[in-house]
Amino acid sequence: MTEKTGYVATTKFLIASPTKVRPVANVIKRKPCSEAVAILENMPQKGARLIKGTLKSAMANALNKNKKLDEDMLYVKEIRIDEGPRLKRVWFRARGRADQLLRRMCHITVIVDEKAGK
Repeated sequence: MTEKTGYVATTKFLIASPTKVRPVANVIKRKPCSEAVAILENMPQKGARLIKGTLKSAMANALNKNKKLDEDMLYVKEIRIDEGPRLKRVWFRARGRADQLLRRMCHITVIVDEKAGK
């Protein structure tokens, strides 16, 4: 029923909190891919580096599957940051106590598509 359009790239099990990566993803939504890559290269966050790799993979998927496409015709149609499993570690504290340290993971899904105007 639902028609799936666009070219998809997914990166899973990245050790980064989804709540820290989502604001970076919101900056590049619905922007041209070349502009999105330039924005991500100039952001200091770790999430920007992770998203940039996934975005470049989605662009490469689009360009390899459709030989007529140009890099300037692509835009970020959708970007989704999902929560992954958590690594549970022990954090030793004073007086013989211990806390639980949760290392959060995220899954990044980027969908790029060509502009309808051209």
